[in-house]
Amino acid sequence: MRPRTTNAYSDDTIPYDRELIRSGGASRRADRQRRGARPDPSRRSPLRPRRRRRGSFLRTLRTIILLILVAVVVGAVLLFLRGATFNAAVSSAPYPSTALLWDLNGSERVNVLMVGYGGGDHDGAYLADSIQILSIDPSTDTTTTIPIPRDLWIEGIGAFSQNGKVNEVYAVGHGSVAGDEAEKLDAAGGLMAEVLTDVTGLQIDHWLSVDFAGFRDMVDAIGGVTVDNPVAFDYTTIEEFHLRGLWTTGGFAAGEIHLDGDEALAYTRARYTSVVSESTDFARSVRQARVMSAIRASLGTGGLGAIGPGLGLIDALEGRIRTDLSAIDLFLLSGHLSSDRRIDLAEDVALVATTNTIGQYILLPIGWTGAGDYAGLRRYVSDGLEAAAAAQADDSP
Repeated sequence: MRPRTTNAYSDDTIPYDRELIRSGGASRRADRQRRGARPDPSRRSPLRPRRRRRGSFLRTLRTIILLILVAVVVGAVLLFLRGATFNAAVSSAPYPSTALLWDLNGSERVNVLMVGYGGGDHDGAYLADSIQILSIDPSTDTTTTIPIPRDLWIEGIGAFSQNGKVNEVYAVGHGSVAGDEAEKLDAAGGLMAEVLTDVTGLQIDHWLSVDFAGFRDMVDAIGGVTVDNPVAFDYTTIEEFHLRGLWTTGGFAAGEIHLDGDEALAYTRARYTSVVSESTDFARSVRQARVMSAIRASLGTGGLGAIGPGLGLIDALEGRIRTDLSAIDLFLLSGHLSSDRRIDLAEDVALVATTNTIGQYILLPIGWTGAGDYAGLRRYVSDGLEAAAAAQADDSP
């Protein structure tokens, strides 16, 4: 018997793979070695990309878009309904409608009368306390303010048969009809616009009036206003105290001041002041313009950011404002509340001070020859608007 030969190699050291030969290509040992060895990064097959769930993503995107559209539509409907309610409460114009959209994009001036009055339980509740004409030039997108002094004498005007100061015109119009309060205010605004069209030579087709409470609430609705007050002054509301030099009601510091509704109303109305130059109607109109500009600034440049303040103003003005413009037109007009230029009908420049037959202080156009003679005033206004247009052309790049 042949002696058994001992293999000098172990399974791990033999130079060939015995199992590979036996199995015809499959080696358990090789599998064991591969399982025990770390994979070679250079030999790894690339990862197969995960398949995106495209349908799910598109469904989510469609849902988001649908929700946005629903929110926009619902918001638009609510704003429309809110605007309709507001329009019905403050305007004689139908809703939705617009009288200013095309005019403000045309070439002719748009003139809108703004009247402030006491209302409520104030003495002379419907005497106009503030009268201003906004003359808008659509070609340059600028606004010229023309304050009308309350003491301007009206005589010889067909629409106003009795003689009187211009601030009385609003009260006479209010008392000329026997309807409800809205109809009375419509008559007052219409008469004032008609009279001032004749006096100034400007075609005033639209008007807006607000009482003291509405003005106060409007300022409070936007969180107050900040104005730059150049001259410090104290004031009183009693003429006798003014004549005695007692200005104890309140005062306003020079510089930047923040005013709430009551303070803004006092600031714009103060007539009996410790500073002579601040006791005139002209000074009052300048202070009113400062506050109106601050209100306009609070609305920003429009867009979504203006919706909140705009709704606040709507709530404040409902029942306090009356106009022949629709709610849409009021929105369009809001962009023109800031004055680019002013035409002041100042004493000894456009008007002359005198007294009427019962001793009242009144203002007449320079060169007045008698009842109905407002030709000089019309020329002054026309020349002022031409100068404003020329100045705007010079300022343009």
